[in-house]
Amino acid sequence: MVQEKVNDTGKRYNHLKGEKSPYLIQHAENPVDWYPWGEEAFQKAKKENKPIFLSIGYSTCHWCHVMARESFEDEDMAEFINQVFVPVKVDREEHPDVDSTYMAACQIMTGRGGWPLTVFLTPDLKPFFAGTYFPKDDSELSVGLKSIVLKVKGIWEKNRKELLESAEEITDALNQLSSTSSGELLPESTLTRAYNVLTNSFNEHGGFGTSQKFPSPNLLLYLLHYFEHTGEQGALDMVEKTLRAMRMGGIWDHVGFGFHRYTVDPEWLVPHFEKMLYDQALLTLVYLEVYQATGKYEYRETAEKILEYVLRDMTSEQGGFFSAEDAESEGVEGKFYLWTQQEVKTILDVEEYKLFTRIYRVKERGNYLDDLTGLFTGKNILHLEKPLDETAEETDLKVEELKVKLDTIREKLFQEREKRVHPRKDDKVLTDWNGLMIAALARAGRVLNEKRYTEAAIKATEFIKGNLYQDGKLHHRYRDGEVKVEGYLEDHAFLVWGLIELYEATLDASWLEWAYQLNQVPLDKYLDEENGGFYLTSEDAEEVLTRKKDLNDSALPSGNGITLLNLQQLSSLLEDQELNEWALKQEKAFAPLVDQAPTGHIIFLIGIINRLGPFYEVVIAGEKDEVGTEKLLEIFNENYLPRAVYSLNSPDEEWLKSRVETFLEKKPVEGQVTAYVCKQGVCGLPITDPGELLAHLSK
Repeated sequence: MVQEKVNDTGKRYNHLKGEKSPYLIQHAENPVDWYPWGEEAFQKAKKENKPIFLSIGYSTCHWCHVMARESFEDEDMAEFINQVFVPVKVDREEHPDVDSTYMAACQIMTGRGGWPLTVFLTPDLKPFFAGTYFPKDDSELSVGLKSIVLKVKGIWEKNRKELLESAEEITDALNQLSSTSSGELLPESTLTRAYNVLTNSFNEHGGFGTSQKFPSPNLLLYLLHYFEHTGEQGALDMVEKTLRAMRMGGIWDHVGFGFHRYTVDPEWLVPHFEKMLYDQALLTLVYLEVYQATGKYEYRETAEKILEYVLRDMTSEQGGFFSAEDAESEGVEGKFYLWTQQEVKTILDVEEYKLFTRIYRVKERGNYLDDLTGLFTGKNILHLEKPLDETAEETDLKVEELKVKLDTIREKLFQEREKRVHPRKDDKVLTDWNGLMIAALARAGRVLNEKRYTEAAIKATEFIKGNLYQDGKLHHRYRDGEVKVEGYLEDHAFLVWGLIELYEATLDASWLEWAYQLNQVPLDKYLDEENGGFYLTSEDAEEVLTRKKDLNDSALPSGNGITLLNLQQLSSLLEDQELNEWALKQEKAFAPLVDQAPTGHIIFLIGIINRLGPFYEVVIAGEKDEVGTEKLLEIFNENYLPRAVYSLNSPDEEWLKSRVETFLEKKPVEGQVTAYVCKQGVCGLPITDPGELLAHLSK
């Protein structure tokens, strides 16, 4: 039975009481006697000779909520689980090492994965059964959790040897997954192969695949770099079609802004409604890069609206960024975001109602189906079927007039929606995801010439440095005053990326200095010295069954891929040949894997483009606030130049001068702000004219 903990209100708690993770807090009152990941649970399993019931999820996961309601809140089911297992709950966002290890085990055993992740372990943490969501009872579509627990109970009691042997085999397979062997630097043809794969999987509605649609910002970023590298117009066309379709679809929150996680259909209409910080960050970067590449205002506008959502709803008072917003409110998926025709009618005047329902296809029967019956619910997912310029022609309004009217309507709906019960917010601050958001805001600040974005990036960085960087060590998670978990590879990689972007936005070398220091940590403590590449965890961290090395990109870029890009950029900015050698080693370490599955390692392909070059290092000699300096910097802000980094050699710059010997040689010419364009340390003649600088960088 559960060893109950009861508070003054009479509520029962399991061993999750006192945890800070929003996901664990959601389960603290379950009758399942959950333990957090840690020695207390492991020792109990060994002492009582019980297997471990490991359940991994995150606070905004829809099917995690469903499984909790069906099984973990059920007294009888909970008692059964408690009798057979030691139950352990893990927030995957707090412990990505645990999640990554056992997700790999699930994929080995079942060929698929997802959340909630359900894994049964031996007391020494070796997996012998895995799956994802299970209903409580058997159905035509799935075996139920009750049947699975009953079967495992029987095998554990009567044929344990079979389970232990299976667990050993799976653990051996897991160890093999993280082993890599180095190869040679890959040729240009690797890029073309990846482009052809993406072209063949591109969907008529934009995006990739034929059923569920994810934003896939990593793929879009690659296509943009490929376009810039080769001039292949088809790559840019795929990106533009995808971004426009997403912006018009139900995956976009047309009232409050921001992107939902994904859609269940290929038309981008019906989303799973959770919103993740990392999607907002990465998609902001994509929209900004397309804006630079095309000059089309629509992409700038979308980037600005994403950031409006983040700064309004996802930012703490201290400046750190929250992790996510749930898909559910009041226990109902999407309730916060859906509209009936009557609701819209009561909020808007007659003219506004006619215009809005026509443009956003708001119908009496709705367009949102009930999951169980398949019938229309009367609820509408707001979306556009046509771009506004086409719609404007039909309404006899100019596009700008239509936008003004729609924005007035949107504000009315937004204010009314604010009165609804909001989805739960996962308010933990994660260093890696904050690093991505810092990168996006810093980039937006300089590309859009908007100081408020740069200031938000600085404030977030100061929050990370003041709270998650202690005694020279970076940590992963902050919530409610508690800092927890030593930083992972991604924490270092993504924050370094953000700091490099912040340096280019501010030209404050203290950010570049910290980027350099943080970049050294993986080289010292995360390196696989035998095979190359970097482990997810440091050499000081407690090992989870096996020391995992994440090899592929997922919804997030891989830490190994971003580390490669960081090494390339820092080696150029600092003219550091040792860092360049590390970049080449990193690329070689993953070359066989990238060659085998290029689109699964898409960030590495951007690294290949950087290496093939030309990659430019530009030093601008002059005062930060001089007009001449600003004119030269505009070249980088207003044009798409992904293979160029720049630094400022100002009279009061000390750290860069101490790091980069040639800085002393690069001075203003005849009192004019001067740019020095270099490739692999070889510099051309000094340039003072912005047009000439652009011509050099566009070669």
